[in-house]
Amino acid sequence: MKKTNSILIFLSVIAGITIILVENCQNKSTSNSPLASYPIDSIVLTTSERVIVPDSVPSVAAKIFPYELTKYAENGYGKWHFCKGLPYEKRVDLMPAGYVPTGGKSYSKLLKFFTMTDIHITDKESPTQGIFFGYKGGIISAYSGIMLYTTHVLDAAVQTINSLHKKNPFDFGISLGDDANNSQYNETRWFIDVLDGKKINPDSGVKDDPIPGALNDYQDEYQAAGLEKVIPWYQAVGNHDHNWMGIYPPTDYIKRAYIGDSILKVGNIFTPNGIYERSLFMGTMDGRTVNGDVIGVGPVSSTKPVLIAADSSRRSLSSIGWSNEFFNTSSNPKGHGFNQADVARGFSCYAFEPKSDVPVRVIVLDDTQKDSDPSKDIHGHSFLDNERFDWLVKQLDKGQAEGRLMVIAAHIPIGINDPNPELGWDPNAPLTEATLIAKLHTYPNLLLWVAGHRHLNTVTALKSPDPSHPELGFWEVETPSLREFPQQIRTFEIVRNSDNTISIFTTDVDPAVKEGSFAAISRSYAIAAHQIFKLPFCETYNAELVKQLIPQMQYKIQNLATGVNR
Repeated sequence: MKKTNSILIFLSVIAGITIILVENCQNKSTSNSPLASYPIDSIVLTTSERVIVPDSVPSVAAKIFPYELTKYAENGYGKWHFCKGLPYEKRVDLMPAGYVPTGGKSYSKLLKFFTMTDIHITDKESPTQGIFFGYKGGIISAYSGIMLYTTHVLDAAVQTINSLHKKNPFDFGISLGDDANNSQYNETRWFIDVLDGKKINPDSGVKDDPIPGALNDYQDEYQAAGLEKVIPWYQAVGNHDHNWMGIYPPTDYIKRAYIGDSILKVGNIFTPNGIYERSLFMGTMDGRTVNGDVIGVGPVSSTKPVLIAADSSRRSLSSIGWSNEFFNTSSNPKGHGFNQADVARGFSCYAFEPKSDVPVRVIVLDDTQKDSDPSKDIHGHSFLDNERFDWLVKQLDKGQAEGRLMVIAAHIPIGINDPNPELGWDPNAPLTEATLIAKLHTYPNLLLWVAGHRHLNTVTALKSPDPSHPELGFWEVETPSLREFPQQIRTFEIVRNSDNTISIFTTDVDPAVKEGSFAAISRSYAIAAHQIFKLPFCETYNAELVKQLIPQMQYKIQNLATGVNR
C-alpha cells in the first residue's frame, strides 16, 4: 500500500465510481494553480452542459448502516454517471398577465457572480459533533462519510470557479453561511485558508497518518489552490457558524467539551431540555484509521468512555469571534464585507456595490438567531430583530432612491412553507415573516433574494400582492449544499433584455473532480448517504428568471454595455 499505484487502486475501490462521459464534452480547462496538491479534472462544465445522475441501487443490495463505508461500493451504493446537460427553464411568473416572451433578444450583461453555501467544514475528530444522531441512520447532517473530505470538496469547488472565471469572468462571489459545521475555530480557519490558497492540515488533536506517506489519505497536509485573487468574495453568517451543531448556543459544559479530551454527553436534543441531559455519548471519528471509524458513541449506560487528544483550536466561536476571523485573510476584500466596528458590537450585516459602473447593490443580511436569544427551541430559524429590520429597510430605501437594482443575500430563505418548522421563520421573532415580505413587496428594484440553509435547489417567485403592479415581485433562489449531494455551487448572470426586462440566468455547477480523488470519493459517499438514509435527491435546476424593469431603470441601464446576442 506504500506504492502510488496501490494507493490509487485502493482509493478507486473505496469510491466505487463509474464515470460515463457524454458525447461532445471535450471542452477542456485546467486548474488555476500548478501548486494545487489535488488538481481537478481537465473537463470543467456546468450543468447546462452535463449533469450527474446517481445509479440505482441494485434491488439485491444489502441494507447497511451509514458508518459502514467499506460496504458502500460492494453493495452498489454511491455510483453515478453523466448525462446530457439541463436547459434553462424560462420563468415569467413575475411578469404581467398576458406577457409573451420573445426569442433571440439582444441583451447587455450587467453582473455575474457565484454563490456557495453550507460547506460544513468538519473537524471529524472533534469530541462535540452530533454523530450519534446519524451514524446508524436518522439525520444525514449529523453523520456521513463525507465528513472526512469537506476541505477537499471546497478546494475542488474553488478550482472549478477559477476555471469558469477564465472563460466568463465573475465580478464577485459570496458564501451564504454554514462554512463551519460546529462553530469551531479550526473549521472556520480551514474554510478561509482554502479560499486563501494556504497549506491545509485537516487534522486535529495529535497528527495522524492512516496511510504512511504524503497526499494519500484524508489527514495529510496539502496545498489548496486558492481563489483567483482578482475575484472578490464576500461572506454571510449561518446558524452553524455560531451555534453548537447549528441548533443551540453552546452551554458552558459544551464549551469545555469542545477543547477537552472527553466525548460530549447530551440527551435527546430534539426534546425539551435534552441538551442539558447526560445520557448519550455523541461519538467521534478515529483519525488513525483509513475510514475514520466511529468510536465512543452510544448510550452512557452501555458505552465505554473514550478519551481523545484535546485541542484548543476546536474552541467554539461566538458570532463576533467568527466574523472577526474574516479580517485574517490574504484574499480580497479584507473582512470579506464585514465592518470591524459593526462586528465588535455583534452586527453582521453590510452592503456593497460590486461594480462602480453598474447600478446594482448587494445587501448581505444576517437572518440567523442571536447567540443571546433565550429561546430553548432549536436555533435554526430565520429571525430578524428590530435593529436588523430597520437597517434592511434603510438599505432598500437607499438603493431604490439611488436607482439601483438590488440583491439580498442571506443564509435562510423566506416564504418557503417548509414542512419542517425548524427551517422556517421563528414564531418568536419581534416581527412576522408576513411583515417582512410585505415590506419587500414595496421595492420594484428588488430583483432577488439568494439563500442556502435547506440544502435544496429551489426557485420561488414571491409575486406582488397587487396584480396591477407585478414589478413589486421578486425572485428567491436557494443554492444547494457543498456537503450533501449534489454538492453544487450556483452562478448568476444578470442581463438587460432589449424588451426592457431583466433576465437572471442561474446555473448549477458540479465541482470538476478527478476520478479517484478525495473529492470524487466524497461525491460517491454523498450519493450513498442519500440512498442509505432513503432521502429524495435534490435535483439540478437551471432557470432564466424574468422581471420587468420600471421606466427609471430602463433609461438608466440602457447604455451600460454593448448589446450582444445570447
